[in-house]
Amino acid sequence: MMPALFFPPEWYPQSAVQLTWPHEGTDWSGMLDEVLPCFVNIAREVLKREKLIIVCSDAAEVRASLGAIDEAHLFLFEFPSNDTWARDHGGISLFVDGKPCICDFTFNAWGMKFPANFDNQLTFSLYAAHAFRPEVAYENCMPFVLEGGSLESDGAGTLLTTSECLLSVNRNDALSKEEIESYLMKRFGLKRVLWLDSGFLEGDDTDSHIDTLARFCDVETIAYVQPGEDLDDLHFEELRLMEQELQHFRTLEGKPYRLIGLPMADPVFFEGERLPATYANFLIINGAVLLPTYGSPKDEIAIKQLQLAFRDREIVGIFCMPLLKQHGSLHCVTMQFPESFV
Repeated sequence: MMPALFFPPEWYPQSAVQLTWPHEGTDWSGMLDEVLPCFVNIAREVLKREKLIIVCSDAAEVRASLGAIDEAHLFLFEFPSNDTWARDHGGISLFVDGKPCICDFTFNAWGMKFPANFDNQLTFSLYAAHAFRPEVAYENCMPFVLEGGSLESDGAGTLLTTSECLLSVNRNDALSKEEIESYLMKRFGLKRVLWLDSGFLEGDDTDSHIDTLARFCDVETIAYVQPGEDLDDLHFEELRLMEQELQHFRTLEGKPYRLIGLPMADPVFFEGERLPATYANFLIINGAVLLPTYGSPKDEIAIKQLQLAFRDREIVGIFCMPLLKQHGSLHCVTMQFPESFV
């Protein structure tokens, strides 16, 4: 029986995924030819298995770029957008007394780092345009600032997150850790919050979103970025400490988590900056897991490791090197909606 407040995990059966399409008015201007194939590949893999919502500036152009697809599963909405990070400006799904509800939090571009005036309106715009089923409720959760990439739910009352992100300045800095935890527990019907205090990726604008570092695969399993073998790598110590924290975490039944290590991605640089390449930024969809790949021998290692966590799902690699150039990856550009939402 579903609890009064149920925050579904990503592996819960889905109705749809949202993408927000790149256009000339985003930071992708000047590299659209490079990044569009990545979005097309993600879209086509989703459409094989479930519905797809795309927020875009030109619906006809997007439809043409997708080629032969199941048109009945595609829903295009033309709204202005600042950027493409649907994971963070997208609505967060919750069941309230068994009924679907879209929670709309403030998106301020990871602490007012970038413009977000259009992106912050998209969830309500989609709701008002009937992108969701009539029975889906809308909950305005503003002014609380929250991004989907900072939350990992196991569907059983545990939330996994990072203190670096949720306690950062320019989000909810007027609130203490205890107040933020209390709010999250009440808002999502949680039993507890597991805070990771270590772990980061160079070039990450999100202040260490959990979806770049460690992910629930089921209620007993966490896949995470391992420290790697290079002791001189700037991530080594932080990832080692994060690994130790994960080893000390316990399930609600008091058992150690089954930990599945993902390789630390090979260093990637662009215009003198190291980019936040990570294999933890995968997307779970119906029957499959979409895994970002980077043209490295480590891609195959990551696929094999992730298959250990998802034995009943196909692991589909999607080349995501272009996404790194704007400091994100595959999970960052998507937002899933559970069944009965779309």
